[in-house]
Amino acid sequence: MAQNILIVDDEPDIRELLDITLIRMGHSTHTAADLASARQALSERHFDLCLTDMNLPDGNGIDLVRHIQKHHPATPVAVITAYGSVDTAIAALKAGAFDFVSKPVELARLRDLVTTALKLTGGKSDEGASLKRELLGQSPAIETLRRQIRKLARSQAPIYISGESGSGKELVARMIHTQGPRADAPFVPVNCGAIPSELMESEFFGHRKGAFTGATDHKEGLFQAANGGTLFLDEVADLPLPMQVKLLRAIQEKAVRPVGGDREIPVDVRILAATHKNLQNEVTEGRFRQDLFYRINVIELKVPPLRERKEDIPLLARHILDKLSAECDLPPMGLTQAALDKLTSHPFPGNVRELENALERAFTLCDGDEIDAADLVLESAAPAQRQEGEPSSPIAGDVPDITGDVNLEEFLESIEKQAIEKALEETRWNKTAAAKKLGISFRALRYRLKKLGMD
Repeated sequence: MAQNILIVDDEPDIRELLDITLIRMGHSTHTAADLASARQALSERHFDLCLTDMNLPDGNGIDLVRHIQKHHPATPVAVITAYGSVDTAIAALKAGAFDFVSKPVELARLRDLVTTALKLTGGKSDEGASLKRELLGQSPAIETLRRQIRKLARSQAPIYISGESGSGKELVARMIHTQGPRADAPFVPVNCGAIPSELMESEFFGHRKGAFTGATDHKEGLFQAANGGTLFLDEVADLPLPMQVKLLRAIQEKAVRPVGGDREIPVDVRILAATHKNLQNEVTEGRFRQDLFYRINVIELKVPPLRERKEDIPLLARHILDKLSAECDLPPMGLTQAALDKLTSHPFPGNVRELENALERAFTLCDGDEIDAADLVLESAAPAQRQEGEPSSPIAGDVPDITGDVNLEEFLESIEKQAIEKALEETRWNKTAAAKKLGISFRALRYRLKKLGMD
């Protein structure tokens, strides 16, 4: 469908180039040579997108960005900057520009930008409802966060999401992606601290067959996997300095060179980054490059810790318990007022993740249909000192010897499966009797069967 686009540039040749390109894409255009005529055009008709040069005879593009943000907030603005003017581009993004493109204008890049920007037109009618479904809570802190997400989703600016561990930074990143024009493209999350340093370049940028020992095939990197969509760099502070240099170049050039490759491959990704560390302190201590910090921290979005929105805990707890009950095909589990009081008075250093873990444990071990304060084990007290001669674990001596490398989680699950299978066989698959034999509640057995894939 044809869209109406405003082109603002004082150079006739540039205006003509943009005009021809956009008309060939099937859009209608209107051109202006300065700020005054652009403002006049905006007052007379609706535009689905504005492309403006940074340097204009009677002002600059940022002035126009601010004017449109104030008077026509539904119209995205893309700024055309001089080649290499990174500071200018960042200033435009901070002012509210959707994105920027550098001169000389690459038409392929321009077409991609226009296509992405025009997806914003009209928006989604259920945006507000969707945000409330995903980001639970009614506290002022959460309402503010929702408004910020809604606004930032309309931009292509790199965003640094700061917050404590377990506060929901990846959820916020996903919401920025799904509420924006890239929603139909991939969202690729990557934990930067979980990739071995020797494999990082290959993981991020891909590699060519034969690039190194073990490279038996071409491999696509994370940037290529996220092409057209969003790349979420979680725990970005854990990147080693050599990889930070390569990442900075990929972001600046919008292109990657696979390991063993002889040419760069263009990529179009929006970068969202997060870490629980103080990134400014990491820069000061020399562990994080300042130029990369400025590149990914165009806009900072702070996710509040759970202790700053305690009024949301009852709603979050109800949602978590309903989800656990549904997974096990069991009636909803209740919470006594004493349990709620205990939850709302706890500081939750582990945030929402700690709340989930505490409720999951109580759900599986509680014998009745209501969780009471005594059923909740919260990490507030220091661990008790072990008495001399006391075994370090209640199952000490029962664990078989482990030799060689082992995945601890898989090892423990295999032991748990064996114990459950044995109890079920000895009770002729009577789950109530098996639960009693194992010393756990029927609810706990149902939950373990579901979680271990044994149901």
